[in-house]
Amino acid sequence: MNALPRSDYRDAMARLGAAVHVITTDGPGGRAGFTASAVCSVTDEPPTLLVCLNRSASVYPAFQANGVLCVNALAAGQQALSGLFGGKTPMDERFAAGRWSRKRTGAPVLEGAAVSFDCRVSQVTRVGTHDVLFCEAVAIAIGGTAHGLIYFDRRYHDIVAAPH
Repeated sequence: MNALPRSDYRDAMARLGAAVHVITTDGPGGRAGFTASAVCSVTDEPPTLLVCLNRSASVYPAFQANGVLCVNALAAGQQALSGLFGGKTPMDERFAAGRWSRKRTGAPVLEGAAVSFDCRVSQVTRVGTHDVLFCEAVAIAIGGTAHGLIYFDRRYHDIVAAPH
């Protein structure tokens, strides 16, 4: 059976809209963060998300060493943070662009995010070039307004919730 061309798969995935996240960590491996759309809920008992991280990423050693992370779902208007954390910007400059606090794990929590999940990594599974990190949420910070940021068709789109 012929393998599906990588470019075809990537083009198809561009049609799968996803929330944009800045994933952060801090601890013995140092402070680090990256942009990800490969995040989703696994179960609510225990409250668990999954995050996919490329093993060749420069931030990989810090996340592996720390074993904790915060999934910060970006709010509408936070595209610039996505670009900083998704590029080659030095780590200090990435973090200087936002305001940060901490919850239980010590991972940086982005002030103004739509929602942040402070997590401990409970399990890691290797798949191809990536590790799938199963992350148990131990604290949550919910933003003041229900405005989100999604990435669809290789572009950012602000999402604003309709009034109830």
